[in-house]
Amino acid sequence: MREKKERRKEGGEDHMAEKKTDTCMEQIKTDEKYMREAIRQAKKAWKLDETPIGCVIVHEGRIIGRGYNRRNTDKSPLAHAEITAIRKASKKTGDWRLEECTLYVTLEPCQMCAGAIIQSRIPRVVVGCMNPKAGCAGSVLNLLDVKAFNHQAELTTGVLEEECSALMTGFFKELREKKKKEKAKSAV
Repeated sequence: MREKKERRKEGGEDHMAEKKTDTCMEQIKTDEKYMREAIRQAKKAWKLDETPIGCVIVHEGRIIGRGYNRRNTDKSPLAHAEITAIRKASKKTGDWRLEECTLYVTLEPCQMCAGAIIQSRIPRVVVGCMNPKAGCAGSVLNLLDVKAFNHQAELTTGVLEEECSALMTGFFKELREKKKKEKAKSAV
């Protein structure tokens, strides 16, 4: 009798491990799905000769806010992908609190965007690639996890990292080539 109880217990633990693995795999698929949407937004920025950063905000399996970098286009330092997406999501929900949402962004948020994420109470942030020069979700600072603040956000990094990083690398390579051509043209 005792032996049977132990077997059931072990079987139950194995079953729980399978459930956790299944849940993890589902979360990875979900994160990749929405990061692809953020990448689509980033490509819109690139078409405008803007730094290709894209963002989507998801609530209950639906995208409720989208944004991409438009600083040069809008002539505004506030026109970051995350700020635009937060604005749209807040308008859609009718509330500045986005407490049950997940934000997906192709590049680690800057200090302004990390602050806006905390202020809007977004509980989870998924980042494609990190930004070692200006990132404020772990690279330079981690404003998403300051215990003194009244809110923190869970952070997942590296989702479709190669694709997100390739966007940035490709954009800046193209920008350098354009500048080189312009310089050569003006020298003639």
